[in-house]
Amino acid sequence: MELQEIASRLNLEIKSAAGSLTNQVTGGYASDLLSDVIAHAQKGDVWITLQMHQNIVAVATLKELAGVILVNGRQPEEDTLQKAIHENVSILVSNLSTFELAGRLYQLGIKNDPVV
Repeated sequence: MELQEIASRLNLEIKSAAGSLTNQVTGGYASDLLSDVIAHAQKGDVWITLQMHQNIVAVATLKELAGVILVNGRQPEEDTLQKAIHENVSILVSNLSTFELAGRLYQLGIKNDPVV
């Protein structure tokens, strides 16, 4: 499913997008610890976090994530938005909690392959 469809179905606010709203979302990861995301998120995942600083863009780029969703209505910092635009990283905002948003993504069929 494309990130744009997820944004539409879950009423997400698009903060930065460029051409990356057509990214295919192949899974999801929820964490607020950057090192955890670096260690465990997979290419194509959508990342759910409450972090708002520009380092989220660096992690999203490094891991080739489909996009980043900030929860609880948290807004990205201005320097984060500028970096996201420059790096072509989609940042979206949800008023839902991490738990609720993860559940809704799962209901949409965004699931990860089990770790073997």
